[in-house]
Amino acid sequence: MKILGCAAAMLVLASSSCGQNTAALFSPDGSSPNSSAANSSAGDSNAPHAGAAHVSTGPLTANEVIEQIKAHVGVPWHEPTVDTFKAGDPQTRITGIAVTMMATLDVLQRAAANGQNLIITHEPTFFDHQDNPTQLPEGEQDPVLAQKRAFIAEHHLVVWRFHDYWHRRNPDGIEAGNVRALGWEKFQDPANQYLFTIPETTVEKLATEVGAKLHAAVPRIAGDRRMKVTRVAFSPGSAGFHREAGALEMPDVQVLIAGETHEWETVEYVTDAYTERRAKALILLGHIASEQAGMEECARWLRTFVSGVRIEFVASGDMWAAPAKLPEKH
Repeated sequence: MKILGCAAAMLVLASSSCGQNTAALFSPDGSSPNSSAANSSAGDSNAPHAGAAHVSTGPLTANEVIEQIKAHVGVPWHEPTVDTFKAGDPQTRITGIAVTMMATLDVLQRAAANGQNLIITHEPTFFDHQDNPTQLPEGEQDPVLAQKRAFIAEHHLVVWRFHDYWHRRNPDGIEAGNVRALGWEKFQDPANQYLFTIPETTVEKLATEVGAKLHAAVPRIAGDRRMKVTRVAFSPGSAGFHREAGALEMPDVQVLIAGETHEWETVEYVTDAYTERRAKALILLGHIASEQAGMEECARWLRTFVSGVRIEFVASGDMWAAPAKLPEKH
């Protein structure tokens, strides 16, 4: 995803306290998640805004759950945003909530089997950032799309995307989940949540450790995998070349961890930096692996204020792993 659609922390050039040009990582709307000014109008991140959700006397509807999210996220809600309903009736009474990184058909099937009819997904459901079927040559007649829509309708599922504002929250909800999963709280830069100073290791060992903790099936490395590193930038998802290069341009950053990127952009940049004998490396985890822990964090967060309904994190499978064997057709 790119610009507001990137499932990643945003990077832009800024000035450091020592007067050198460095890179600060920002949230998808361009405001600094570490800046108190970014949330000055929102107050406490768990305090409801003026339009707090109506308290239902019966089972919550999907729309009532989403209004509670808007009330607690701690950032003023503005349009346009991709954080909207993608399928189903918002007035559906909720029997369970599945929080996931990507609402693949496999995730939808598992959620339906568990009685979860509200799916909160971080990434698109219908193969396009705006969930626009016209991107498919056959449009709504595409057989893969049609079968997925049919499953959603048959099981009366409701799908809502939570992307922009989970990143805009302070701290960025995705990065917070990654930090928890990695156990990197004590290594995090207090002035920039996307920068870390870790005990010395090699790029290869770092990729193995991070890949194991974030369940990345096939982490990839560009640059010198034997290089010793301590200073890391972690930009989950796909922030785009401008922002990824901004992190690598920081003099002290030795390795960038990201989800995915174009090979002719950040990967080529790091490969050329290596040829020029510059101490720069890149670790790509895959988009899902680089953000999945952040949606597990989202499920934990939702349980702090949404009551009366079961909330579970449903993991999306790493698409680069060998797929599980499908059950036999009957």
